[in-house]
Amino acid sequence: MSIAGGIVVYLIVWWTVLFAVLPWGVRGLWEDPDKPQPRGAEPGAPQDPQLLKKVIRTTWISAIVWLVVFAVIQSGIIDYRD
Repeated sequence: MSIAGGIVVYLIVWWTVLFAVLPWGVRGLWEDPDKPQPRGAEPGAPQDPQLLKKVIRTTWISAIVWLVVFAVIQSGIIDYRD
């Protein structure tokens, strides 16, 4: 796998993992009746999305998945050129 190919695979894996990680631990505004809702806010909007934590988790998980994909391709088990 070339460097460009590795970067492309990593970016695809990263975005896929991000969409899997985004819903983790999200609570909507409607789930906490004691907390006042901002006027005009969507009830399904997250209270605290914690995006920085999710980006960090996504980066680590993607690195592990990418290493597995890289190892499989380099070992010759799957030849993506065929």
